[in-house]
Amino acid sequence: MSLQPFHLAIPVNNLSEARSFYTNILAFEEGRSSDHWVDYNFFGHQLVIHLDPNHKGVMVANAVDGKDVPVPHFGVVLEWSDFDAFADRIRQKGINFIIEPYLRFEGLPGEQKTLFFKDPSGNALEFKSFKHLSALFAT
Repeated sequence: MSLQPFHLAIPVNNLSEARSFYTNILAFEEGRSSDHWVDYNFFGHQLVIHLDPNHKGVMVANAVDGKDVPVPHFGVVLEWSDFDAFADRIRQKGINFIIEPYLRFEGLPGEQKTLFFKDPSGNALEFKSFKHLSALFAT
């Protein structure tokens, strides 16, 4: 079976602020929209931000590799060769990282680079890259 695009809809508490973030900071291509939601091309997947004025954002974290990983979170797996350039671009846009870019599980199955940050509504995003993509589900 071929990999199909996923659809993810997330709440945002300020649509214009979130729209600016996803369009101007992350540079995602905007698709359809209304007064209450906006579609984005999220690395070939469909991300939709929906207005929820009461959304409070991430409130929980779990320890992984000695770091407080926000729950819930979402993101994509980037090519190993693209990760550092993406991290640098995000840093240059003035994004504050929850977890700074670093190499996790070095020398172990699942060796990966990862980073975490929040959107203006407090939704946590993780971008990662596996040294060997075949280790995506390695134990």
